[in-house]
Amino acid sequence: MGLKEKTSDLKVRMRNALKGGGDKAIEKQKAVGKLTARERILALLDPKSFHEYDLFVEHAAKDFDMDKKYLPGDGVLTGTGTLSGHPVCIYAQDFTVAGGSLGWMHAKKITKIMDHALKLKVPLIGINDSGGARIQEGVNSLAGYGEIFFRNTLASGVIPQISVILGPCAGGAVYSPALTDFVFVVDKISKMFITGPEVIKSVLGEEISMEALGGARVHCETTGNAHFYAESEEQCFSQIKKLASFIPWNNTRKAERFPKKSPKTRQYKIDNIISEDPKEPYDVRDIIKSLTDDSDFLEIMEMFAQNMVIGFGRMNGETVGFVANQPMVLAGVLDVDSSDKAARFIRYCDAFNIPLITLVDLPGYLPGVDQEHAGVIRHGAKVLYAYSEATVPKITLIMRKAYGGGYIAMCSHHLRADFVFAWPTAEIAVMGPEGAANIIFRKEIAHAKDPDKVRQEKVEEYKEKFANPYVAAAYGYIDAVIEPNETRKILIHALEISAEKDVRMPTKKHGIPPF
Repeated sequence: MGLKEKTSDLKVRMRNALKGGGDKAIEKQKAVGKLTARERILALLDPKSFHEYDLFVEHAAKDFDMDKKYLPGDGVLTGTGTLSGHPVCIYAQDFTVAGGSLGWMHAKKITKIMDHALKLKVPLIGINDSGGARIQEGVNSLAGYGEIFFRNTLASGVIPQISVILGPCAGGAVYSPALTDFVFVVDKISKMFITGPEVIKSVLGEEISMEALGGARVHCETTGNAHFYAESEEQCFSQIKKLASFIPWNNTRKAERFPKKSPKTRQYKIDNIISEDPKEPYDVRDIIKSLTDDSDFLEIMEMFAQNMVIGFGRMNGETVGFVANQPMVLAGVLDVDSSDKAARFIRYCDAFNIPLITLVDLPGYLPGVDQEHAGVIRHGAKVLYAYSEATVPKITLIMRKAYGGGYIAMCSHHLRADFVFAWPTAEIAVMGPEGAANIIFRKEIAHAKDPDKVRQEKVEEYKEKFANPYVAAAYGYIDAVIEPNETRKILIHALEISAEKDVRMPTKKHGIPPF
């Protein structure tokens, strides 16, 4: 057989492999509103940039008549390409081939591209659409998952890892996305759970739909397992592209610098956002947008633990991570979920050289039996640990309330913030004036002829003493009290001056966070 014949044979083999599960399986995929694995990769990556590898890999299973089955590419596509001009490694499970089930060679393809990503120090994107472990391959399927999980852990903090759930992701398969940095889900398409509805019904007698058990909204609002929610696959891909513009391509680099832009001050002006009434809530996202270039802010985990806001923006063209209490929800308190949300984001920013700006306005930790029994001590300590360990520039702005442990936890000087600023409206104390007055002046109030009047007088006395930033400033815990409309300028200067910050931590294998 000559060159022409061999080239012709190659083309035939490629055509057969590129068909995936065949026309009927593809039609079925499209009928439920899903793109094929190949269409997804081509829609996400830059045009004509995708290079596929291991197209001709085949499974090696022999039991249960598997030796008679041809599974093109063994149900997964792998390769490299570019996203906004930058190289990435990518894989996409093909549900049209044996339901995208994971066998040993399927896993080998994924681990091979993961090894490439880690070696080449480029981001890894995994598109999950699979019925789970290939039962016919027994323990080899489980071994495949284990190899993937190990590599997810190795790559953590070295390269960005992005998981896109575009179909079912059940059983052991869910742990790979859980080990990655960002998880994207799409309404009515994404499904994630350890045990499906049928198992739950047979074991517990409870009936629940797949959507109610592990749909996109559940994981964005309730569990916090997903970071971004989209209405369609196309919207999801746009979200990934925007996220990619904010983050660096590995942990030895900084995020790409963009031309600096001014905020949209007509729409987002601090003086118009904050009320004269110290008890009136405001949307902290508007404050963030008053500070960022072009008032652009990419919020992460927008639907989960909404008393905490996290996300990326740019200041003077440089990516910054924002951690902010949200006064509009539970007065911005720290609780179990918001602590987890903040701590994980802080650690991500620190791993990938992204400076942190913390905006503080909270009455402390959320009290209550439910929170105590849910482990608020352990979860709250995660924020303390994450901030203390972070060595990137850390800049804090106290806007209004900073009471009790919440003051310490939200990146105070005591956790080695580089700069702490406060507005004149800042209140820094062990607790709020009403509660403090009731404790400090309990006897005076109890023995007074008019307890309510005395209580109010003592509340005002306490406010006079602590409802301002100057006591903390007198001890050097606040570096400067600033005018609100000077905030952006001062924060940018602080970022610039701390850009070459160098911190040496004690030598150790690793710490033991309060997981």
